[in-house]
Amino acid sequence: MGIVVENVSKRFGSFCAVDQVSLEIKTGSLVALLGPSGSGKSTLLRLISGLEMPDTGRILLTGKDATYASVQDRNIGFVFQHYALFKHMTVRKNIAFGLELQKVPKDKVKKRVEELLDLVQLNGLGDRYPSQLSGGQRQRVALARALAVEPKVLLLDEPFGALDAKVRKDLRAWLRRLHDEVHVTTVFVTHDQEEAMEVSDEIVVMNQGRVEQMGTPAEIYDHPASAFVMSFIGPVNVLPSTSHIFQGNGFDSPHPEVFLRPQDVMVEVQPNGTTVPARVSRIIHLGWEIQAELTLDDGQVLTAHLTRDRFDELQLQPNQRVYVKPKDAKAFPLYYSI
Repeated sequence: MGIVVENVSKRFGSFCAVDQVSLEIKTGSLVALLGPSGSGKSTLLRLISGLEMPDTGRILLTGKDATYASVQDRNIGFVFQHYALFKHMTVRKNIAFGLELQKVPKDKVKKRVEELLDLVQLNGLGDRYPSQLSGGQRQRVALARALAVEPKVLLLDEPFGALDAKVRKDLRAWLRRLHDEVHVTTVFVTHDQEEAMEVSDEIVVMNQGRVEQMGTPAEIYDHPASAFVMSFIGPVNVLPSTSHIFQGNGFDSPHPEVFLRPQDVMVEVQPNGTTVPARVSRIIHLGWEIQAELTLDDGQVLTAHLTRDRFDELQLQPNQRVYVKPKDAKAFPLYYSI
């Protein structure tokens, strides 16, 4: 058992940041708390860490009730977005800081620091100061410092948010490999859907202080539990259920809005009896795929994603007449705007 959250709530004045949240995070797993700003994900992370105390409910860490335990007693490693490294200390001293506080013998500290420098791929940089490192290197130092005390749980709050896109992507892959080596139960907060999908074993999607859905990246994407989850995880077309594209395709929904992924918009250059006409209004080359913006005869605009091979086969041009149909569409009782 890793982390168990039972009916936890937290209010700040009249604002309910976390509203009766319950979830279980397996030992050794890497889980993302994903949601827009104000969804409660960072507050939930702070409740798990002990930086905030819940108003109701309880939190168990590795099977023990830690609801009101101090931060120091929870054996948690915490990594912040802005590194929080000691500027006057070298990389080695930063990593060793927690161990020295615990009065670990010097020879063991030295051995542990060297192991961690190797683990986070910073060999040869131990004598540098944070100002002499890149942003990605500084974040790896922060992770090494958090891992030095061998925490039972590692918490990361938007760990790559301050980095540029290329460095962020490289560190995501590195974090996944690191986790597969150390197997520390890890929870990280992010608002980046791609980051959550790429790194985590499971994703907890949060909205307005509640958990909308928890599952693997594939489950969240392929079987969203709500309109909010489908609209937040990946691109989506939101169309009225009366749109021409759904006529004659056997899709009949009692709900006013229908959700259709861009890759589930089938595009043809000839009608086949189940398609409806549309006009290509714009073509965007995204490298590994092509995005076509289409306008139906009823005025509805939708986006289709095509592989490069399919695009080359169709030879689409702006203002070209095409014919479309939905491959898969979903409807939900309620739609939460994001």
